[in-house]
Amino acid sequence: MLIKLLSFRGIQLADNLGLLGILLVALLVMFVFVIFLFFKQRNAEKKATLVAAALRTEIQAMSSTTIGMGKRIVDVESKLELSLEKQFELEQRDPDEVVYSQAARLVEMGANVDDLVQSCGIGRPEAELMALMHKELNPKKSLQKR
Repeated sequence: MLIKLLSFRGIQLADNLGLLGILLVALLVMFVFVIFLFFKQRNAEKKATLVAAALRTEIQAMSSTTIGMGKRIVDVESKLELSLEKQFELEQRDPDEVVYSQAARLVEMGANVDDLVQSCGIGRPEAELMALMHKELNPKKSLQKR
């Protein structure tokens, strides 16, 4: 009976040692797996930090570009507003005054009497008078052209 008990305990002890060995191997495998996951997590965190830094830099660049474009748009809007005001003023002027201003510019650019009559729709005597006035007011230019 004692031998049976000892042999039973021996079998039980041997079984426990085998089970204990299996448990130790399983624990070791799990430990290695946890360490592997830890290092993998650290690498993922490093990559995420680098991506976040790159995105921050890109956002800052886009923000500064957007601010610059906003300033340009404001400048363009102010110039457009000024142009619209000038256009409105020109529309409110006497139409004859606009024709004579255009004729004066053409004379300064060297247009002759026939050009003024055709382009501006003014009479020949008015065109001749403008050409004559231009020659009288700018004698140096008229001498240089001859």
